[in-house]
Amino acid sequence: MCIIIMKMKNLKQNNLISFKNDMPFVQGSTFAPLVEAMSNYKESPCTGFHIPGHNRGQGVLGSFATLIGLDALNIDTTDEFDNLGTLFPSTGAIDEAQKLAAAAFGAKRTFFLTGGSTIANLALAFALTGPNDKIAIGRNCHRSVLSGMIISGANPQWIMPKKLNDWAIYGALDPFELRKKLENNPDISLVWITNPTYEGVVSDVEAISGVCHEFNVPLIVDEAHGCLWNFSDVLPKSALECGADAVVHSLHKTGGSMTQSSMLHISKNSSFDLKKVEHALKLLHTTSPSLLLLTSLDAARAYLSSSEGKSSINNAINNALYFRERASKIQGVRVLNSINGCAFDVTKIFLKVDGLSGKRLESILELDFSIEIESASDEGILVLSNIGNTQDEFNILLNALEKITQSNYPDLAYLEGIKFMPLTAPKVVMSPREAYFSLKERIKKEDAVGRICAEVIALCPPGISVLLPGELITNEHMPYLSDFSEIEVLLK
Repeated sequence: MCIIIMKMKNLKQNNLISFKNDMPFVQGSTFAPLVEAMSNYKESPCTGFHIPGHNRGQGVLGSFATLIGLDALNIDTTDEFDNLGTLFPSTGAIDEAQKLAAAAFGAKRTFFLTGGSTIANLALAFALTGPNDKIAIGRNCHRSVLSGMIISGANPQWIMPKKLNDWAIYGALDPFELRKKLENNPDISLVWITNPTYEGVVSDVEAISGVCHEFNVPLIVDEAHGCLWNFSDVLPKSALECGADAVVHSLHKTGGSMTQSSMLHISKNSSFDLKKVEHALKLLHTTSPSLLLLTSLDAARAYLSSSEGKSSINNAINNALYFRERASKIQGVRVLNSINGCAFDVTKIFLKVDGLSGKRLESILELDFSIEIESASDEGILVLSNIGNTQDEFNILLNALEKITQSNYPDLAYLEGIKFMPLTAPKVVMSPREAYFSLKERIKKEDAVGRICAEVIALCPPGISVLLPGELITNEHMPYLSDFSEIEVLLK
């Protein structure tokens, strides 16, 4: 496993890492067949009498056309026309693009998705789990994993990641805790974890995979926030390299593709039935996938595989190291660098300012400095060093933090007692599916303590569940429910 903390000790005097250029390239990796096919489509207009009805931008509001550009509208089509290929079954340029992606990420099969990683999680649950199956799942999973359990009827067996209480976030998942879970529950048929955490903390997936192999249980890794790892030898090792059977990547989050576009990879050594996975994706996916989104996935893969893309990843890492060093020298600013030697993705920067909650700091940055960060929690804020960021932008943020720490910004009293990152261990009364389909009623939040929740309560970001159907509502949950006036519970 690549431990970024150890690598950071070897920085040059200018605090920038120099990167090796021996990362593997796939033959023809910068060729983007879907991008080329769409270019040909754009340059070969025809008279059309089909969906989409705006007919290459001729039937839309003028101000909207000006906003996004006629070029975008001109190539807004689906996978049913103009020899671009189809998504299910994959044919033509779409199929070729998916095969190049599989080669680039080291997978046996890669599926393009236009419904975000949510579609991948739903389909995996639908295809690989069934009623009353026991599935070991990290509690910090995305809500879509639990939605998949409701669809399939499987029962989650929770593994609680370590809590970083000083930062009010989840840490790594302990392989020893997984081992105990599997020893005590020999009928668990699947392990499903999230790595990295939203804030970039990395679990030892190699060790976790080893435990899974020992117990002959397959492993799914929701690696939504780690899609850059395969393209840098400085970032942590991808779950596909660590022995996972299936890996989910949100290319739109940090990989440069358009919003809602993601990939699902099935590993070369996986025993999963590819036909079952594809069938589940077909059942749940839209029948009119956007070629814009699919093409952006092809473009992102080609870019990340190119020397230019690797340079952008290196810049993102160097910018993150530059910012971390300088922010740590600002009095009153604390940056999450290491907790008990755990690994982390250096490009995800979690920090806090003394005397300010994360939510208050977020509002100050936005309102007073026109700076938008990824998210805020009880204690701090999450800043992403992306492939599209520049060092000048980080200097703007550093200057803002210096001004904030030198000013007398009061925290807001109304935030006292309100929490944003759910760090509660669930008290499970019944399965999510059983509770979801039971008779329910909506009651006032203050009357909900002691009742059984009947809905998924998980605010995005990061989409981690506060409560799920079938879980007992306790006083401990109340600080996390500030945005709710009513809650759906089981009818008594």
